[in-house]
Parts: sequence; C-alpha cells; structure tokens
Amino acid sequence: MKKRQEGRMSEVVPTGGKNLGVRLAKHWQLYAMLAIPLLLTIIYKYIPMWGIQIAFRDYKASRGIAGSLWVGWKWFERFFRSPNCGRMIRNTFLLSLYSLLWSFPIPIILALMLNQLRFRKFKTTVQTILYAPHFISTMIVCGMLRIFLSPSGGLINLILGTSVDFLSEPSAFRTIYIASGIWQDAGWGIIVYAATLAGIDTSQYEAARIDGASMMQRILHIDLPELMPTIVLMLIMSAGNLMNIGFEKVWLLQTDLNKATSDVIAVYVYQQGIENAKYSYATAVGLFNTVVNVILLILVNQLAKHLNEDVSFV
Repeated sequence: MKKRQEGRMSEVVPTGGKNLGVRLAKHWQLYAMLAIPLLLTIIYKYIPMWGIQIAFRDYKASRGIAGSLWVGWKWFERFFRSPNCGRMIRNTFLLSLYSLLWSFPIPIILALMLNQLRFRKFKTTVQTILYAPHFISTMIVCGMLRIFLSPSGGLINLILGTSVDFLSEPSAFRTIYIASGIWQDAGWGIIVYAATLAGIDTSQYEAARIDGASMMQRILHIDLPELMPTIVLMLIMSAGNLMNIGFEKVWLLQTDLNKATSDVIAVYVYQQGIENAKYSYATAVGLFNTVVNVILLILVNQLAKHLNEDVSFV
C-alpha cells in the first residue's frame, strides 16, 4: 500500500525544474495563445502610458509630447483652485459610493433567489428577462428615462398625477442615476454569483434537508459561505472603480438645473479635453481621478486581507 502511494506521489511531482526552453517547446500552442492578449495589453494599455506626461506639459500638437514645455504641477494646481473642484469631487465620490451601496447587494440577492428555483424553464426565462437590459445602449436608456420622466405625459407623472420635471431637480438626479443603473446592470451581475452557486456540491443541500434545515438556513449556512470569497473579490474590484464614473450617462442626463449634483469629474474631463481642446489640463484631471482610484483599491485590498487572505490579489 505504501509503495502504491509513493508511486502516485511520484506521478504528480511538479516539473518546475525543467528548462524554460523545453517548456516553451512542449506547450508552444498555449504560449502562442497567451501572446495575443499579452501583445494587445501592451499595445493598448502600456504604450499609451507614455502620454501621461502630457499632464505635466503645456501640450501643443505642433510640437509633440516631447517638444512641449514642461510645466510641472501647473494644471493640477489650476484644477484644485477652480471654483467647482470641491463640488465635482464630492459629486463623483457620493454618486459612486451610493451606486456601490445600493447596486452591489442586488445581484447577490437575485442570484440567491434564482438558485432556489427548481423549474428550469421558468428559471431560464427569468434570467433572460434580467439579463436583457444590459444589452440596451446607454443612449437608449437615457432616452427612455427622459420620456418616462417628462413633465408632460411622462409615465411617472401620469402614475403620480403630477407634472414635475424630475431631471431638473438636483435632489432627484442621484436616485434616477442609481435606480436606472440597477435596472440595467443588476441582471448581468448575477452571472458570477450564479456560477459560484452552481459549483456547490448538491450533497450539502441534501444533508441539510435531512437535518430539517429551512430554505433560509440553507442560504445562510451553505450559499453565503460559498459566495463570500467571490463577494469580497467583487467588492475589491468595485472599490477600485469607485471614482470611475462613465461620462456618457451623466452627460446625457445632465441639465443646467441639476448640475449641483450631476457635475462630476468624468464629464468635466470630456468637456475640457474634447470640447475645449485643453488636452494637458484634461489629462491632469483624469490622472488625479485615476490616482484616487488606485489608492482606494489598495486600501480596500488591505482591508480584505484581514477578512479573507485567499482573495487578496494586489
């Protein structure tokens, strides 16, 4: 018996000592497949980082990046001294934070509910209905919102019996943004959690039923512990994008009357860089936003290390 175990152990001895050239020759197909995404990452992610120095130069297209005058922290100082700087940072942070607090638990709850469905056809139909809004473009979603929230004939005003222009109300903008985001993306967010739940050994559920565990007890003691590593991992990834609000939706829903809560950094970068052609200034503002995201990602990841060492990846 001992010899048999030793023989099995000898079969799974790692081959880490092999020469790199031998491993490349043996598994060249896998390395060839890896080379494609690696090359694309270098071309589209790392090479463009050369342009970050525009934030520290007075960039002129005629002179190029290297030929433009070095101005140091000029554009950062200009941003921090601008009258709307504090409002933009506050709006960006609050809108991202509220979106995370309200949007993050919804896919988890939906995945747990779907996991309890036993009729396969009904479950598939519900999943399709929940996934569908994700494939609607942001522009169409914003157009739908403007129609539904119209003060004259809008669905919401017809239901409430009012004639309020909700998109002109600063206090309503965050609610509209977050609620529409949940409707559009919550179903798509189910996929990761549903895949994790699908991998749970069914014998655990059978044993729990034999012991008399209720549905809620099975969720609390089987599903949630299995989901916890995935939840922490997704939380880290979400926190890394806490200040990274896409400008499209905010820009399409923004009006002059709701700027008190809709004026965010992403829209400001678009306006300064694309509309006003202030490339250096827009790059500096965008770089500041990215640095804040990186800091938040590191802080949340350090916090996650105390919760679960297995899901920390930075």
